[in-house]
Amino acid sequence: MARFHYIASNMSGGVLEGDIMADNSAAVLGWMSSQGLKPVAIKEIKERSWMKKTIGETLSIEDKVFLTKYLALMLKVGTDLFRAIDILAADFDKPAVKSLLAEIKDIIGKGQPLYTAFARHPKDFSQVFVSLVKAGEESGNLESVFARLSRDTEKEKDLRSRIKGALIYPIILVGLSLTILFLMVTFALPKIAETFLTGDVEPPLFSRIVFSVGLFLRNNLLIILPVFLAAIIAFFFFFSRTSVGRSVWTRIINNIPIIRGVLKKMAIQRFAATLSSLMRSGTPILDALEISADAVGSAELSATLRRIAREGITKGLTMGEAFRREAYFPKIVSNLIGVSEQAGHMEDVLETLAGFYENEVDSSIKTLVAFLEPMLLLVIGVVVAIIALAIIVPVYQLVGQI
Repeated sequence: MARFHYIASNMSGGVLEGDIMADNSAAVLGWMSSQGLKPVAIKEIKERSWMKKTIGETLSIEDKVFLTKYLALMLKVGTDLFRAIDILAADFDKPAVKSLLAEIKDIIGKGQPLYTAFARHPKDFSQVFVSLVKAGEESGNLESVFARLSRDTEKEKDLRSRIKGALIYPIILVGLSLTILFLMVTFALPKIAETFLTGDVEPPLFSRIVFSVGLFLRNNLLIILPVFLAAIIAFFFFFSRTSVGRSVWTRIINNIPIIRGVLKKMAIQRFAATLSSLMRSGTPILDALEISADAVGSAELSATLRRIAREGITKGLTMGEAFRREAYFPKIVSNLIGVSEQAGHMEDVLETLAGFYENEVDSSIKTLVAFLEPMLLLVIGVVVAIIALAIIVPVYQLVGQI
C-alpha cells in the first residue's frame, strides 16, 4: 500500500483534492471512477523515514519572521509572488524551508490559493496565520497581511525571548544546586557515614537516618539513577503528550495563584493580538472569535470566547454586552471593547490591549522569578543544613568524649 495525492473534478465542475491509500495509481483511478470524479492529477507521496521527518523538519519562529517579512517586502516593491519565492529559496539553506517554498511554488503553479500551502503544515502555521493569508488573498491585500504577520510573529518572538531570559538564571541555579546535592549525598556523605557508623561513637537517630539514606543511594546508584531518569521522561511524556496529562497539569497550574495570574495575562494578550489582526484583515467577527478561541492556549478563555460568539453575538447582543457577561475578563477589558465598538475602532483598542498585556506578562514573569529565587535558595539551604547538622552533631559527641 502507498499514499497517493489526487486532484479531481466532480460532476458540477468543482475541484477536489486529497490523499488516499491504494496499491497503485490504477486503484486510485478505479476509486475516482466509482465516486464519479474526473482525474486531473495523481501523484505518489514518498514516505520518508522517521529520522528524516523529525530532524530539521520544523520551522523556527525566526524562520517565520524572515519568511513573512521578506514576502511582504517583495510584494511591496512589485515583485510577483512566483518570482519572490524563487529568490527566497536561494537565500535559505534549511531543508524544511526549501521544501515549504517548493511546495508553495508548486501550488501556485497549479492555480491553487496560497493559503492551502500553509494549511498543510498545521504544526508550523496556526489557523490564525492561514485565515489571515486567506483573507489577504481574497481582498487583494496580501502585502499588508504579510507585513502584519511579520510584526505579530516578531512580537511573539520577543516575548518568548524575554520569558526564556528571565527563567535562565533559576534553571541554572536549580541544576547546579541539584548536582552539588547529588554529589554530596552519594559520594561525600557515605564516606563520612562509614567513619561514624563503624566507630565507637553512636550518632543520634537523626544523623543515622541521614547517613543511611546516603549509603543506600551510593550502594544502589546504578539502579536508582536509571529509574529516576525513566520516571522523569515518563512524567514529561504524560503531562505533555496525553490529553489526560495536559488536563491534570492545567488544573495543578491553575491552583498556584501567582502562576495562574501570569498564564491568564498571556491568554488575554494572545486573544487581543489575534482578534485585532483577524478584524483588520476583514474576517467576520463570529469567525474571528472562533479562530481566536483556538489560538489563545487557555481552555477557560477558549470556552469563554465560544460562548460570546454562540450565545451572545448570534443572539443579538453587542460585543460589549457579550463580554460584560463573562467573569473571565477584567472589567477594564470588557468596558474598552464596549466603548471601542461604539466608536468603531475596536482593532486599535485591541492592539493597544495586546501591547499593555505584553508588558504586564513581562513584569509578572520578573516578579515570579524574583519570588522563586529566594524560595529555591531556602529549600536548598534547608537540605544542606540537614546534612551539615547530621555530620556536626556526632563530631561534637566525639569531641566531648576526648
